[in-house]
Amino acid sequence: MSIKSDKWIRRMSEEYGMIEPFEPNQIKQLNGEKIISYGTSSYGYDIRCARGCVVFTSINRTIIDPKNFDTRNFVTVTDEFCIIPPNSFALARSVEYFRIPRNVLTVCLGKSTYARCGIIVNVTPLEPEWEGCITLELSNTTPLPAKIYANEGVAQVLFFESDEECDTSYKDRDGKYMYQTDITPPRI
Repeated sequence: MSIKSDKWIRRMSEEYGMIEPFEPNQIKQLNGEKIISYGTSSYGYDIRCARGCVVFTSINRTIIDPKNFDTRNFVTVTDEFCIIPPNSFALARSVEYFRIPRNVLTVCLGKSTYARCGIIVNVTPLEPEWEGCITLELSNTTPLPAKIYANEGVAQVLFFESDEECDTSYKDRDGKYMYQTDITPPRI
Protein backbone atom coordinates (compact mmCIF):
# COMPACT_ATOMS: atom_id res chain seq x y z
CA MET A 1 0.00 0.00 0.00
CA SER A 2 1.35 3.44 -0.85
CA ILE A 3 0.29 7.02 -0.24
CA LYS A 4 -0.54 8.84 -3.48
CA SER A 5 1.00 12.08 -4.73
CA ASP A 6 -0.48 15.21 -6.24
CA LYS A 7 0.19 13.82 -9.75
CA TRP A 8 -1.89 10.70 -9.06
CA ILE A 9 -4.71 12.75 -7.48
CA ARG A 10 -4.81 15.09 -10.51
CA ARG A 11 -4.86 12.18 -12.98
CA MET A 12 -7.58 10.25 -11.10
CA SER A 13 -9.74 13.35 -10.74
CA GLU A 14 -9.34 14.61 -14.29
CA GLU A 15 -9.65 11.21 -16.02
CA TYR A 16 -12.05 9.35 -13.71
CA GLY A 17 -13.95 12.05 -11.79
CA MET A 18 -12.60 10.93 -8.40
CA ILE A 19 -13.15 14.43 -6.94
CA GLU A 20 -15.77 16.90 -8.26
CA PRO A 21 -15.42 19.82 -8.34
CA PHE A 22 -11.67 19.35 -8.54
CA GLU A 23 -9.10 22.08 -7.90
CA PRO A 24 -5.65 21.10 -9.29
CA ASN A 25 -3.86 23.84 -7.32
CA GLN A 26 -3.70 24.94 -3.70
CA ILE A 27 -6.00 27.99 -3.39
CA LYS A 28 -5.00 30.40 -0.59
CA GLN A 29 -6.78 33.57 -1.75
CA LEU A 30 -10.13 34.42 -3.30
CA ASN A 31 -10.82 37.87 -4.71
CA GLY A 32 -7.67 39.18 -3.01
CA GLU A 33 -8.75 37.92 0.43
CA LYS A 34 -6.78 35.28 2.37
CA ILE A 35 -8.73 32.10 3.02
CA ILE A 36 -8.14 28.73 4.67
CA SER A 37 -6.56 26.85 1.76
CA TYR A 38 -8.14 24.09 -0.29
CA GLY A 39 -7.26 22.03 -3.36
CA THR A 40 -4.44 19.67 -4.27
CA SER A 41 -1.50 19.46 -1.87
CA SER A 42 1.71 17.42 -2.13
CA TYR A 43 0.18 14.13 -0.96
CA GLY A 44 -3.48 14.85 -0.44
CA TYR A 45 -6.46 17.00 -1.21
CA ASP A 46 -7.77 19.77 1.07
CA ILE A 47 -11.57 19.68 1.02
CA ARG A 48 -13.94 22.57 1.65
CA CYS A 49 -16.83 22.83 4.05
CA ALA A 50 -20.10 23.47 2.18
CA ARG A 51 -22.52 26.24 3.15
CA GLY A 52 -24.94 25.17 5.88
CA CYS A 53 -24.50 22.92 8.88
CA VAL A 54 -26.46 21.42 11.72
CA VAL A 55 -25.42 22.24 15.27
CA PHE A 56 -26.27 19.88 18.10
CA THR A 57 -28.30 21.33 20.94
CA SER A 58 -29.62 20.07 24.27
CA ILE A 59 -32.70 22.30 24.11
CA ASN A 60 -35.05 19.33 23.67
CA ARG A 61 -33.36 17.29 26.40
CA THR A 62 -33.19 14.19 24.25
CA ILE A 63 -30.41 11.65 24.26
CA ILE A 64 -27.97 11.18 21.39
CA ASP A 65 -28.69 7.60 20.40
CA PRO A 66 -27.05 6.29 17.21
CA LYS A 67 -29.66 3.49 17.02
CA ASN A 68 -32.62 5.85 17.35
CA PHE A 69 -31.39 9.27 16.34
CA ASP A 70 -33.71 12.20 17.09
CA THR A 71 -33.24 15.06 14.60
CA ARG A 72 -34.72 17.44 17.18
CA ASN A 73 -31.12 17.50 18.48
CA PHE A 74 -30.23 19.65 15.44
CA VAL A 75 -30.43 23.37 14.84
CA THR A 76 -29.96 24.11 11.13
CA VAL A 77 -27.67 26.99 10.15
CA THR A 78 -27.64 28.23 6.54
CA ASP A 79 -25.16 31.13 6.73
CA GLU A 80 -21.74 31.45 5.05
CA PHE A 81 -20.24 30.29 8.35
CA CYS A 82 -21.25 28.08 11.25
CA ILE A 83 -20.81 29.06 14.90
CA ILE A 84 -20.29 26.01 17.10
CA PRO A 85 -21.09 26.61 20.78
CA PRO A 86 -18.44 25.88 23.44
CA ASN A 87 -17.81 22.18 24.05
CA SER A 88 -20.27 21.20 21.34
CA PHE A 89 -20.20 20.00 17.77
CA ALA A 90 -21.82 20.32 14.38
CA LEU A 91 -22.27 18.25 11.25
CA ALA A 92 -21.43 19.70 7.87
CA ARG A 93 -20.59 18.30 4.45
CA SER A 94 -17.85 18.66 1.91
CA VAL A 95 -18.30 20.76 -1.22
CA GLU A 96 -16.56 17.96 -3.08
CA TYR A 97 -18.18 14.74 -4.27
CA PHE A 98 -15.90 11.67 -4.18
CA ARG A 99 -15.74 8.43 -6.19
CA ILE A 100 -13.19 6.21 -4.46
CA PRO A 101 -11.53 3.54 -6.66
CA ARG A 102 -11.84 -0.13 -5.69
CA ASN A 103 -8.17 -0.40 -4.65
CA VAL A 104 -8.02 2.87 -2.65
CA LEU A 105 -8.72 3.75 0.99
CA THR A 106 -8.66 7.32 2.28
CA VAL A 107 -8.03 8.90 5.65
CA CYS A 108 -9.26 12.42 6.40
CA LEU A 109 -7.64 14.70 8.97
CA GLY A 110 -8.51 18.21 10.09
CA LYS A 111 -6.46 21.16 8.86
CA SER A 112 -3.92 22.56 11.30
CA THR A 113 -5.47 26.06 11.14
CA TYR A 114 -8.62 24.72 12.82
CA ALA A 115 -6.77 22.25 15.06
CA ARG A 116 -4.78 25.16 16.52
CA CYS A 117 -8.12 26.76 17.44
CA GLY A 118 -9.36 23.67 19.28
CA ILE A 119 -11.54 22.42 16.39
CA ILE A 120 -11.37 18.68 15.76
CA VAL A 121 -12.58 17.34 12.39
CA ASN A 122 -13.67 13.70 12.48
CA VAL A 123 -14.33 11.65 9.34
CA THR A 124 -14.26 7.89 9.08
CA PRO A 125 -12.14 6.43 6.24
CA LEU A 126 -13.64 6.57 2.77
CA GLU A 127 -13.70 2.91 1.81
CA PRO A 128 -13.06 1.36 -1.61
CA GLU A 129 -15.90 2.22 -4.03
CA TRP A 130 -17.61 4.61 -1.61
CA GLU A 131 -19.22 7.55 -3.42
CA GLY A 132 -20.73 10.81 -2.17
CA CYS A 133 -20.13 14.05 -0.30
CA ILE A 134 -18.36 13.64 3.02
CA THR A 135 -20.34 14.29 6.21
CA LEU A 136 -17.96 16.10 8.56
CA GLU A 137 -18.15 16.14 12.34
CA LEU A 138 -16.70 19.38 13.69
CA SER A 139 -16.05 19.41 17.43
CA ASN A 140 -15.36 22.59 19.36
CA THR A 141 -13.22 21.54 22.32
CA THR A 142 -12.86 25.08 23.68
CA PRO A 143 -14.88 27.04 26.26
CA LEU A 144 -15.58 29.71 23.58
CA PRO A 145 -17.78 29.72 20.44
CA ALA A 146 -15.90 28.71 17.27
CA LYS A 147 -16.44 29.85 13.67
CA ILE A 148 -16.22 27.50 10.66
CA TYR A 149 -16.07 29.13 7.22
CA ALA A 150 -18.07 27.81 4.25
CA ASN A 151 -16.28 27.25 0.94
CA GLU A 152 -12.86 27.25 2.58
CA GLY A 153 -10.54 24.38 3.54
CA VAL A 154 -11.50 22.30 6.56
CA ALA A 155 -9.72 18.93 6.24
CA GLN A 156 -7.20 17.00 4.16
CA VAL A 157 -7.93 13.67 2.48
CA LEU A 158 -4.99 11.28 2.05
CA PHE A 159 -5.23 8.49 -0.52
CA PHE A 160 -3.71 5.02 -0.02
CA GLU A 161 -3.59 2.70 -3.01
CA SER A 162 -3.26 -1.04 -2.54
CA ASP A 163 -1.40 -3.27 -4.98
CA GLU A 164 -4.54 -5.41 -5.17
CA GLU A 165 -8.30 -4.82 -5.16
CA CYS A 166 -10.33 -5.72 -2.10
CA ASP A 167 -12.63 -8.76 -2.22
CA THR A 168 -15.66 -6.80 -1.00
CA SER A 169 -16.03 -3.05 -1.46
CA TYR A 170 -18.36 -0.59 0.28
CA LYS A 171 -20.52 -0.64 -2.85
CA ASP A 172 -20.61 -4.46 -2.85
CA ARG A 173 -21.89 -4.36 0.76
CA ASP A 174 -24.57 -1.84 -0.27
CA GLY A 175 -23.18 0.62 2.32
CA LYS A 176 -25.76 2.77 4.10
CA TYR A 177 -23.95 6.09 3.45
CA MET A 178 -23.54 5.54 -0.29
CA TYR A 179 -24.29 8.47 -2.65
CA GLN A 180 -24.99 11.00 0.14
CA THR A 181 -25.14 14.59 -1.05
CA ASP A 182 -26.50 16.23 2.10
CA ILE A 183 -25.50 16.19 5.75
CA THR A 184 -26.36 12.63 6.78
CA PRO A 185 -27.25 11.79 10.40
CA PRO A 186 -26.45 8.34 11.86
CA ARG A 187 -28.15 5.30 10.30
CA ILE A 188 -28.23 1.68 11.32
